[in-house]
Amino acid sequence: MSARLYSIFRPLLQLGLITQIAIGIVAGVILAIFLPEMAQSFSLLGQLFIKALKAVAPILVFVLVMTAISGHQKGQPTNIQDVIILYGIGTLVAALVAVGASFAFPTELVLDIPEVSGNPPGSIVEILHNLVLSAVTNPVTALMDANFIAILAWAIALGLMLRHSSEATRNVLSDMSDAVSGVVRMIISLAPLGIFGLVANTLATAGIGALLGFGQLLSVIVGCMLFVALVTNPLIVFFKLRQNPYPLVFACLRGSAITAFFTRSSAANIPVNLELSERLKLDADTYAISIPLGATINMAGAAITISVITLAVVNTLGIPVDFPTALLLCVVSALAACGVSGVAGGSLLLIPLATSLFGIPTEVAMQAVAIGFVISVVQDSTETALNSSTDVLFTATASRAAEAKAKGK
Repeated sequence: MSARLYSIFRPLLQLGLITQIAIGIVAGVILAIFLPEMAQSFSLLGQLFIKALKAVAPILVFVLVMTAISGHQKGQPTNIQDVIILYGIGTLVAALVAVGASFAFPTELVLDIPEVSGNPPGSIVEILHNLVLSAVTNPVTALMDANFIAILAWAIALGLMLRHSSEATRNVLSDMSDAVSGVVRMIISLAPLGIFGLVANTLATAGIGALLGFGQLLSVIVGCMLFVALVTNPLIVFFKLRQNPYPLVFACLRGSAITAFFTRSSAANIPVNLELSERLKLDADTYAISIPLGATINMAGAAITISVITLAVVNTLGIPVDFPTALLLCVVSALAACGVSGVAGGSLLLIPLATSLFGIPTEVAMQAVAIGFVISVVQDSTETALNSSTDVLFTATASRAAEAKAKGK
């Protein structure tokens, strides 16, 4: 029986992973349109896929980073500094794009919906303070809660200490890294089924009706994210590499953005990005650290969401905005976005922080947050896709720039 089933599905299994995912997406859409009740029953496939990715991501990051640092040869460059600079530039540019688009296509909201619960942070200092404190969390708690700042801190510290260990110890770490990576590859091979379940359930339960009332706001947000992914990010890559950036850009979008769009979790997409980095033949010493770090601090999509919704509230209330204030909003949005992983509720709960620049009461800002939750089916998915694919893009850019520089010498 199993041999017969294999012969039936063999042509499908021989297709590439991206092709299989595309088929899963189409099948999910068709099922949600024609059999919505049945489509909801397949939500378990999506839930299992996301939970499996989230479960393996913390231990994967911990083991890979610790192994990479313990086995790192003294004097060998890791290019982490260049990657972090690219992360910062990309996030700030995304905020500038969002502010510019908000002025070009002013949006107004109907702020008469019920307030939503949540405790927005009071200031940038509070966000950064919480982010720093999270780095010294108990390592067991960090692994259980998927606190990647603390996981990175402990993995780096242990990796540095283990650099002085015996060769046998480092071999054990390498074998452990290979074993965990094998588990990840097994989970990722199930991505077509998981994404099929996610697509079918999302369209069957939410549909698109709830999004039509906020079409302009959603169009500006998604339009900014597409502009960043297809215009400004490629320009940054071009200035760094001095070559056509689009083959690399599209490789990152295909390999990372698709799964990130449907999982809606940068943490869950870490294993996907690590595997993509390996396929791109990037330096393991670089991507083992930069990918989990990017999932925590590289948040261009969050900067766009914060800026666009904030200026939509400002336009609704008729508050004039001068250039210095708009520039300040870009900086605040970029800084807040870097700490978004430490805030429950993600980028949406950082909106009151940004609106406070204009003296807008928290009660009003939280109504805009509620609107954000309504459109989050698309907004959060697109935001995660941009954030996650950019992690790999800038890691690859820094790695290839270093390779080119080394060859030039």
